[in-house]
Amino acid sequence: MATGDPVRVAFFDAKPYDQDFFSRANEAYGFDIKYFRPRLTTDTARLAEGYPAICLFVNDRLDAPTLEVLQRAGLRVAALRCAGYNNVDLTATHGRVRVLRVPAYSPHAVAEHTIALLLALDRKIHKAYNRTRDNNFSLNGLLGFDLFGKTAGIIGTGKIGRLVIRILRGFGMRTLAFDPFPDASAAAAEGFEYVPLNRLYAESDVISLHCPLTPETKQLINADALRAMKPGVTLLNTGRGKLIHTIALIEALKEKRVGAAGLDVYEEEERYFFEDWSAGGVEDDLLARLLTFPNVLVTSHQAFFTREALENIAATTLENIRSFFAGAPLTNEICYRCSAPTCRKKETGSCFA
Repeated sequence: MATGDPVRVAFFDAKPYDQDFFSRANEAYGFDIKYFRPRLTTDTARLAEGYPAICLFVNDRLDAPTLEVLQRAGLRVAALRCAGYNNVDLTATHGRVRVLRVPAYSPHAVAEHTIALLLALDRKIHKAYNRTRDNNFSLNGLLGFDLFGKTAGIIGTGKIGRLVIRILRGFGMRTLAFDPFPDASAAAAEGFEYVPLNRLYAESDVISLHCPLTPETKQLINADALRAMKPGVTLLNTGRGKLIHTIALIEALKEKRVGAAGLDVYEEEERYFFEDWSAGGVEDDLLARLLTFPNVLVTSHQAFFTREALENIAATTLENIRSFFAGAPLTNEICYRCSAPTCRKKETGSCFA
Protein backbone atom coordinates (compact mmCIF):
# COMPACT_ATOMS: atom_id res chain seq x y z
CA MET A 1 0.00 0.00 0.00
CA ALA A 2 1.61 3.22 -1.16
CA THR A 3 1.67 6.33 1.00
CA GLY A 4 -1.54 8.25 0.49
CA ASP A 5 -3.51 5.24 -0.73
CA PRO A 6 -6.72 4.48 1.20
CA VAL A 7 -6.41 1.88 3.96
CA ARG A 8 -7.66 -1.49 2.75
CA VAL A 9 -10.13 -3.26 5.06
CA ALA A 10 -11.24 -6.88 4.62
CA PHE A 11 -14.79 -7.17 5.97
CA PHE A 12 -15.85 -10.73 6.87
CA ASP A 13 -19.33 -12.22 7.32
CA ALA A 14 -20.79 -9.29 5.40
CA LYS A 15 -24.57 -9.11 5.23
CA PRO A 16 -26.54 -6.65 3.05
CA TYR A 17 -27.36 -4.48 6.07
CA ASP A 18 -23.66 -4.39 7.04
CA GLN A 19 -22.72 -3.13 3.60
CA ASP A 20 -25.48 -0.55 3.68
CA PHE A 21 -24.58 1.01 7.04
CA PHE A 22 -20.80 0.71 6.70
CA SER A 23 -20.72 2.08 3.16
CA ARG A 24 -22.66 5.14 4.27
CA ALA A 25 -20.45 5.65 7.32
CA ASN A 26 -17.33 5.17 5.19
CA GLU A 27 -18.16 8.26 3.15
CA ALA A 28 -16.51 10.22 5.97
CA TYR A 29 -13.40 7.99 6.06
CA GLY A 30 -12.64 6.80 2.55
CA PHE A 31 -11.37 3.35 3.41
CA ASP A 32 -11.08 0.75 0.65
CA ILE A 33 -13.50 -1.83 2.09
CA LYS A 34 -13.87 -5.23 0.48
CA TYR A 35 -16.95 -7.08 1.71
CA PHE A 36 -16.54 -10.86 1.95
CA ARG A 37 -19.58 -13.08 2.45
CA PRO A 38 -17.80 -15.95 4.27
CA ARG A 39 -17.01 -15.90 7.95
CA LEU A 40 -13.42 -15.58 9.06
CA THR A 41 -11.78 -18.98 9.54
CA THR A 42 -8.33 -20.38 8.91
CA ASP A 43 -9.48 -21.32 5.40
CA THR A 44 -11.05 -17.96 4.50
CA ALA A 45 -8.28 -15.84 6.07
CA ARG A 46 -6.42 -15.98 2.76
CA LEU A 47 -9.02 -13.62 1.34
CA ALA A 48 -7.37 -10.86 3.40
CA GLU A 49 -4.08 -11.01 1.47
CA GLY A 50 -2.77 -7.46 1.23
CA TYR A 51 -5.26 -6.04 3.74
CA PRO A 52 -3.64 -4.47 6.84
CA ALA A 53 -7.04 -4.27 8.57
CA ILE A 54 -9.90 -6.70 9.00
CA CYS A 55 -13.41 -6.23 10.38
CA LEU A 56 -15.04 -9.21 12.08
CA PHE A 57 -18.23 -10.12 13.92
CA VAL A 58 -19.33 -12.48 16.69
CA ASN A 59 -19.07 -15.76 14.75
CA ASP A 60 -15.78 -14.99 13.02
CA ARG A 61 -12.80 -16.85 14.50
CA LEU A 62 -9.54 -15.07 15.26
CA ASP A 63 -7.63 -17.95 16.81
CA ALA A 64 -3.91 -18.76 16.63
CA PRO A 65 -3.96 -20.71 13.31
CA THR A 66 -6.10 -18.03 11.64
CA LEU A 67 -3.80 -15.31 12.95
CA GLU A 68 -0.79 -17.03 11.41
CA VAL A 69 -2.41 -16.84 7.98
CA LEU A 70 -3.54 -13.23 8.49
CA GLN A 71 -0.11 -12.07 9.61
CA ARG A 72 1.50 -13.58 6.54
CA ALA A 73 -1.12 -11.67 4.56
CA GLY A 74 -0.03 -8.39 6.18
CA LEU A 75 -2.60 -7.90 8.96
CA ARG A 76 -1.89 -5.16 11.53
CA VAL A 77 -5.23 -4.47 13.19
CA ALA A 78 -8.45 -6.40 13.80
CA ALA A 79 -11.59 -4.37 14.41
CA LEU A 80 -14.57 -6.16 15.90
CA ARG A 81 -17.92 -4.63 15.10
CA CYS A 82 -19.35 -5.89 18.39
CA ALA A 83 -18.73 -5.64 22.11
CA GLY A 84 -17.96 -9.29 22.91
CA TYR A 85 -14.61 -10.82 22.02
CA ASN A 86 -14.76 -14.43 23.21
CA ASN A 87 -14.07 -15.44 19.58
CA VAL A 88 -10.58 -13.86 19.73
CA ASP A 89 -7.51 -15.58 21.16
CA LEU A 90 -6.07 -12.58 23.01
CA THR A 91 -2.97 -14.50 24.04
CA ALA A 92 -2.18 -15.23 20.40
CA THR A 93 -2.83 -11.68 19.22
CA HIS A 94 -0.91 -9.94 22.03
CA GLY A 95 2.15 -8.15 20.70
CA ARG A 96 1.34 -9.15 17.13
CA VAL A 97 -1.98 -7.59 16.13
CA ARG A 98 -3.98 -4.84 17.81
CA VAL A 99 -7.59 -5.81 18.55
CA LEU A 100 -10.29 -3.15 18.86
CA ARG A 101 -14.00 -3.41 19.61
CA VAL A 102 -17.24 -1.44 19.96
CA PRO A 103 -17.81 -1.43 23.72
CA ALA A 104 -21.24 0.23 23.58
CA TYR A 105 -23.32 0.69 20.46
CA SER A 106 -26.88 0.81 21.73
CA PRO A 107 -27.42 -0.74 25.14
CA HIS A 108 -31.03 0.41 24.82
CA ALA A 109 -31.50 -1.93 21.84
CA VAL A 110 -30.44 -5.03 23.77
CA ALA A 111 -32.27 -4.02 26.94
CA GLU A 112 -35.51 -3.36 25.08
CA HIS A 113 -35.29 -6.69 23.24
CA THR A 114 -34.83 -8.43 26.57
CA ILE A 115 -38.04 -6.87 27.83
CA ALA A 116 -39.81 -7.78 24.57
CA LEU A 117 -38.93 -11.44 25.14
CA LEU A 118 -40.14 -11.26 28.73
CA LEU A 119 -43.50 -9.69 27.87
CA ALA A 120 -44.10 -12.01 24.92
CA LEU A 121 -43.42 -15.07 27.07
CA ASP A 122 -45.42 -13.86 30.06
CA ARG A 123 -48.51 -12.85 28.10
CA LYS A 124 -48.17 -15.64 25.49
CA ILE A 125 -48.11 -13.11 22.65
CA HIS A 126 -46.49 -15.56 20.23
CA LYS A 127 -49.21 -18.16 20.89
CA ALA A 128 -52.02 -15.60 20.69
CA TYR A 129 -50.68 -14.25 17.40
CA ASN A 130 -50.72 -17.68 15.79
CA ARG A 131 -54.19 -18.46 17.18
CA THR A 132 -55.95 -15.33 15.99
CA ARG A 133 -54.49 -15.75 12.49
CA ASP A 134 -56.39 -19.06 12.48
CA ASN A 135 -59.56 -17.31 13.77
CA ASN A 136 -59.09 -18.93 17.18
CA PHE A 137 -59.95 -16.36 19.87
CA SER A 138 -59.96 -18.69 22.86
CA LEU A 139 -58.08 -17.56 25.98
CA ASN A 140 -57.39 -21.09 27.21
CA GLY A 141 -53.67 -21.57 27.80
CA LEU A 142 -52.84 -17.86 27.56
CA LEU A 143 -52.81 -17.05 31.27
CA GLY A 144 -49.93 -14.78 32.28
CA PHE A 145 -48.83 -13.09 35.50
CA ASP A 146 -48.36 -9.51 36.68
CA LEU A 147 -44.76 -8.32 36.67
CA PHE A 148 -45.70 -5.81 39.35
CA GLY A 149 -44.48 -6.98 42.74
CA LYS A 150 -42.38 -9.82 41.35
CA THR A 151 -38.61 -10.16 41.79
CA ALA A 152 -36.11 -9.91 38.93
CA GLY A 153 -32.51 -11.11 39.16
CA ILE A 154 -30.01 -9.44 36.85
CA ILE A 155 -26.63 -11.10 36.33
CA GLY A 156 -24.22 -8.45 35.08
CA THR A 157 -24.76 -4.76 35.81
CA GLY A 158 -22.98 -3.05 32.95
CA LYS A 159 -24.84 -0.56 30.79
CA ILE A 160 -27.32 -3.11 29.44
CA GLY A 161 -27.98 -4.76 32.77
CA ARG A 162 -28.65 -1.43 34.45
CA LEU A 163 -31.03 -0.37 31.68
CA VAL A 164 -32.96 -3.62 32.10
CA ILE A 165 -33.14 -2.94 35.83
CA ARG A 166 -34.45 0.56 35.17
CA ILE A 167 -37.20 -0.74 32.89
CA LEU A 168 -38.21 -3.52 35.28
CA ARG A 169 -38.28 -1.09 38.18
CA GLY A 170 -40.74 0.89 36.08
CA PHE A 171 -42.99 -2.17 36.09
CA GLY A 172 -42.85 -2.15 39.89
CA MET A 173 -40.52 -5.12 40.18
CA ARG A 174 -38.08 -5.69 43.02
CA THR A 175 -34.61 -6.07 41.50
CA LEU A 176 -31.66 -8.11 42.73
CA ALA A 177 -28.29 -8.20 40.98
CA PHE A 178 -25.01 -10.07 40.89
CA ASP A 179 -21.74 -8.76 39.44
CA PRO A 180 -18.12 -9.57 40.37
CA PHE A 181 -17.47 -5.82 40.13
CA PRO A 182 -20.43 -4.33 42.05
CA ASP A 183 -21.22 -0.66 41.57
CA ALA A 184 -22.62 0.55 44.89
CA SER A 185 -23.41 4.03 43.56
CA ALA A 186 -25.44 2.57 40.68
CA ALA A 187 -27.31 0.28 43.07
CA ALA A 188 -28.22 3.22 45.29
CA ALA A 189 -29.26 5.40 42.35
CA GLU A 190 -31.29 2.71 40.55
CA GLY A 191 -32.79 1.07 43.62
CA PHE A 192 -31.44 -2.49 43.27
CA GLU A 193 -29.57 -4.74 45.66
CA TYR A 194 -26.42 -6.79 45.06
CA VAL A 195 -26.76 -10.32 46.43
CA PRO A 196 -24.88 -13.64 46.11
CA LEU A 197 -25.87 -15.82 43.16
CA ASN A 198 -27.52 -18.48 45.31
CA ARG A 199 -29.86 -15.90 46.81
CA LEU A 200 -30.59 -14.37 43.40
CA TYR A 201 -31.49 -17.84 42.06
CA ALA A 202 -33.72 -18.66 45.02
CA GLU A 203 -35.72 -15.42 45.10
CA SER A 204 -36.06 -14.33 41.46
CA ASP A 205 -39.19 -14.88 39.38
CA VAL A 206 -37.30 -13.61 36.33
CA ILE A 207 -33.56 -14.00 35.72
CA SER A 208 -31.81 -12.12 32.92
CA LEU A 209 -28.19 -12.61 31.80
CA HIS A 210 -26.08 -9.57 30.84
CA CYS A 211 -22.53 -10.69 31.57
CA PRO A 212 -19.66 -11.33 29.16
CA LEU A 213 -18.56 -14.84 28.23
CA THR A 214 -15.37 -15.67 30.11
CA PRO A 215 -13.90 -18.92 31.44
CA GLU A 216 -15.62 -18.10 34.74
CA THR A 217 -19.07 -17.49 33.20
CA LYS A 218 -19.08 -20.30 30.62
CA GLN A 219 -22.15 -22.45 31.37
CA LEU A 220 -22.84 -20.34 34.43
CA ILE A 221 -26.44 -21.52 34.13
CA ASN A 222 -25.91 -25.25 34.54
CA ALA A 223 -27.83 -28.07 36.20
CA ASP A 224 -26.84 -26.98 39.70
CA ALA A 225 -27.83 -23.36 39.06
CA LEU A 226 -31.15 -24.38 37.53
CA ARG A 227 -31.95 -26.60 40.53
CA ALA A 228 -31.25 -23.65 42.81
CA MET A 229 -33.72 -21.40 40.99
CA LYS A 230 -37.24 -20.62 42.08
CA PRO A 231 -39.69 -23.11 40.49
CA GLY A 232 -41.35 -21.63 37.39
CA VAL A 233 -38.62 -19.03 36.81
CA THR A 234 -38.50 -17.17 33.51
CA LEU A 235 -34.94 -17.22 32.16
CA LEU A 236 -33.72 -14.61 29.64
CA ASN A 237 -30.43 -14.56 27.74
CA THR A 238 -29.50 -11.75 25.36
CA GLY A 239 -25.80 -12.02 26.22
CA ARG A 240 -23.85 -15.01 24.95
CA GLY A 241 -25.18 -18.48 24.21
CA LYS A 242 -22.49 -20.37 26.11
CA LEU A 243 -23.60 -18.77 29.37
CA ILE A 244 -26.26 -21.50 29.47
CA HIS A 245 -25.70 -25.26 29.37
CA THR A 246 -28.36 -26.14 26.83
CA ILE A 247 -28.80 -29.79 27.83
CA ALA A 248 -29.40 -28.76 31.45
CA LEU A 249 -31.91 -26.12 30.35
CA ILE A 250 -33.84 -28.63 28.24
CA GLU A 251 -34.04 -31.02 31.19
CA ALA A 252 -35.29 -28.21 33.45
CA LEU A 253 -37.93 -27.27 30.86
CA LYS A 254 -39.06 -30.88 30.53
CA GLU A 255 -39.37 -31.15 34.31
CA LYS A 256 -41.23 -27.80 34.38
CA ARG A 257 -38.74 -26.31 36.83
CA VAL A 258 -38.19 -23.49 34.33
CA GLY A 259 -41.45 -21.82 33.43
CA ALA A 260 -40.22 -20.08 30.27
CA ALA A 261 -37.03 -19.17 28.44
CA GLY A 262 -36.34 -16.26 26.11
CA LEU A 263 -33.12 -16.83 24.18
CA ASP A 264 -31.62 -14.41 21.68
CA VAL A 265 -28.42 -16.46 21.69
CA TYR A 266 -27.68 -20.18 21.64
CA GLU A 267 -24.73 -22.24 22.83
CA GLU A 268 -23.87 -23.56 19.35
CA GLU A 269 -25.37 -20.77 17.25
CA GLU A 270 -22.37 -20.24 14.98
CA ARG A 271 -23.61 -22.47 12.18
CA TYR A 272 -27.22 -21.35 12.09
CA PHE A 273 -27.72 -17.80 13.31
CA PHE A 274 -27.76 -14.97 10.75
CA GLU A 275 -28.51 -17.48 7.97
CA ASP A 276 -31.70 -18.78 6.30
CA TRP A 277 -32.18 -22.49 6.96
CA SER A 278 -35.88 -22.61 6.15
CA ALA A 279 -35.38 -24.84 3.11
CA GLY A 280 -33.01 -27.39 4.62
CA GLY A 281 -34.11 -27.45 8.25
CA VAL A 282 -32.04 -27.56 11.42
CA GLU A 283 -29.85 -30.60 12.08
CA ASP A 284 -28.76 -29.49 15.55
CA ASP A 285 -30.79 -31.75 17.84
CA LEU A 286 -30.59 -29.43 20.86
CA LEU A 287 -31.67 -26.34 18.96
CA ALA A 288 -34.46 -28.32 17.30
CA ARG A 289 -35.62 -29.54 20.73
CA LEU A 290 -35.64 -26.01 22.14
CA LEU A 291 -37.82 -24.87 19.26
CA THR A 292 -40.47 -27.48 20.16
CA PHE A 293 -41.27 -25.94 23.56
CA PRO A 294 -44.25 -23.57 23.46
CA ASN A 295 -42.79 -21.70 26.44
CA VAL A 296 -39.45 -21.02 24.73
CA LEU A 297 -38.83 -18.08 22.41
CA VAL A 298 -35.67 -18.15 20.31
CA THR A 299 -34.62 -15.14 18.27
CA SER A 300 -31.57 -15.13 16.03
CA HIS A 301 -29.13 -12.89 17.92
CA GLN A 302 -31.11 -9.82 16.90
CA ALA A 303 -31.21 -7.89 20.18
CA PHE A 304 -28.61 -5.44 18.84
CA PHE A 305 -30.39 -5.03 15.52
CA THR A 306 -31.76 -1.50 15.45
CA ARG A 307 -31.04 1.38 13.10
CA GLU A 308 -29.39 3.36 15.87
CA ALA A 309 -27.17 0.47 16.92
CA LEU A 310 -25.96 -0.25 13.39
CA GLU A 311 -25.16 3.41 12.82
CA ASN A 312 -23.15 3.51 16.06
CA ILE A 313 -21.38 0.23 15.28
CA ALA A 314 -20.30 1.42 11.85
CA ALA A 315 -19.13 4.83 13.07
CA THR A 316 -17.19 3.45 16.06
CA THR A 317 -15.59 0.60 14.10
CA LEU A 318 -14.34 2.89 11.35
CA GLU A 319 -13.13 5.46 13.89
CA ASN A 320 -11.20 2.68 15.67
CA ILE A 321 -9.44 1.82 12.41
CA ARG A 322 -8.74 5.48 11.66
CA SER A 323 -7.25 5.98 15.13
CA PHE A 324 -4.91 3.02 14.68
CA PHE A 325 -3.47 4.19 11.37
CA ALA A 326 -3.31 7.80 12.57
CA GLY A 327 -1.34 6.80 15.65
CA ALA A 328 -4.08 8.17 17.93
CA PRO A 329 -4.94 6.70 21.37
CA LEU A 330 -6.82 3.40 21.06
CA THR A 331 -9.48 3.86 23.71
CA ASN A 332 -11.39 0.79 22.49
CA GLU A 333 -8.46 -1.63 22.45
CA ILE A 334 -9.15 -4.89 24.28
CA CYS A 335 -7.00 -5.55 27.32
CA TYR A 336 -5.27 -8.88 26.71
CA ARG A 337 -4.58 -9.44 30.42
CA CYS A 338 -8.17 -9.85 31.53
CA SER A 339 -11.68 -10.22 30.18
CA ALA A 340 -13.35 -7.78 32.55
CA PRO A 341 -15.55 -5.39 30.55
CA THR A 342 -14.82 -2.72 33.16
CA CYS A 343 -11.02 -2.99 32.79
CA ARG A 344 -9.43 0.43 33.25
CA LYS A 345 -5.97 -0.41 31.94
CA LYS A 346 -6.06 2.57 29.60
CA GLU A 347 -6.83 5.02 32.40
CA THR A 348 -4.77 3.57 35.24
CA GLY A 349 -1.91 1.77 33.51
CA SER A 350 -2.86 -1.56 35.05
CA CYS A 351 -5.87 -3.81 34.68
CA PHE A 352 -7.98 -5.26 37.47
CA ALA A 353 -6.63 -8.79 36.97
